[in-house]
Amino acid sequence: MTMATKLLFREDAYRPSTAATVLGVSERGILLDQSVFYAMGGGQPGDVGVMTLGDGRTIAVTNAVWNDDAKTEVAHVLSPEGLHPAIGDQVELALDWPRRYARMKVHTALHLLSVALPFPVTGGSIGDGEGRLDFDIQDAGLDKDDIAARVNAMIAQAADVTERWITDAELDANPGLVKTMSVKPPRGSGQVRLVEIEGLDLQPCGGTHVRNTEEIGRIAVTQIEKKGKQNRRVRIVLA
Repeated sequence: MTMATKLLFREDAYRPSTAATVLGVSERGILLDQSVFYAMGGGQPGDVGVMTLGDGRTIAVTNAVWNDDAKTEVAHVLSPEGLHPAIGDQVELALDWPRRYARMKVHTALHLLSVALPFPVTGGSIGDGEGRLDFDIQDAGLDKDDIAARVNAMIAQAADVTERWITDAELDANPGLVKTMSVKPPRGSGQVRLVEIEGLDLQPCGGTHVRNTEEIGRIAVTQIEKKGKQNRRVRIVLA
């Protein structure tokens, strides 16, 4: 039996809360009919926050993960304190919004980093105010300040960040849209979500982003690490 979750974080990444109905319980967590919690994937951590029961009691949500391989069900991981909702209960979800918003800024900045360094991406991760991408590139005299200057120049363009959907077949016909070698875009529903930074970048992505690059502020490149013969890890932080 499917317990597909309406993914509100894909419809509006700025929505911080929602009412929801408990559909079920799995080994991974509580399944709801809809959620604003991003489920861990693509290098972006799962959201954290609070679930409020009908009687006003609150439970900490410590993570959100996919419950199924098709990535249609979000499991909400609750703190192990013995307090759990029952199937059919109405609950309220609220994000730790400052943490989510910082991740949105970093995620969008990493898209711009992939423009500043137009090389295949072999990995990446997003933290709270910091993140990194790994590139398939030999050491070509990469300079932290130069890379940061290029990314900050793009941020300053105040470019709009939008999304649209294409079919799996359209993506297959345009393989150059996929920059990541290790993380594949979310597929299985017959369509793939593209994130566009106006005039700068277009790539498949299921994560959360800001609406305009100027929301990011400035970034700094803190470290460039050698992780193999042709693998360089570039770390950034929100300035």
